[in-house]
Amino acid sequence: MVKDRIKASDFRVTFRDVDMNGQMFRSVYVDRAEEAVADFWRRRRAASDDPAFIVGKVSATFHVPLAIGDIIHTHVGVSKIGGKSSGFIVRMTRGDEAVAEVEIVWVAMDNEGGGSVALPEDLRDWLYSFLD
Repeated sequence: MVKDRIKASDFRVTFRDVDMNGQMFRSVYVDRAEEAVADFWRRRRAASDDPAFIVGKVSATFHVPLAIGDIIHTHVGVSKIGGKSSGFIVRMTRGDEAVAEVEIVWVAMDNEGGGSVALPEDLRDWLYSFLD
């Protein structure tokens, strides 16, 4: 079940998104998931103590192939919150049909380019409000 408070957006599969068999490239699922997470992240006003983030992991589960013209709805939630990382789950649907889930894990990094750092408490609190 998708909660109302989870950021959602739509996209249409275009010609450039499909392979010679007419199915959407698997990499496009990841691209669209990253766009959805970036859009979700814009909901939060940046704070002075926000760390930088890098992608630590991406995993995907595919249920049905997509074709040119399909309209896909994306739903973003927070799948996990660690001490130094946060996972986002992007669910893709076509109508009521589950298409794919992409999980993207962001790791918090020191803004000076150093190692990983703990998530600030206010950021963790904000993320918990979207825990799926």
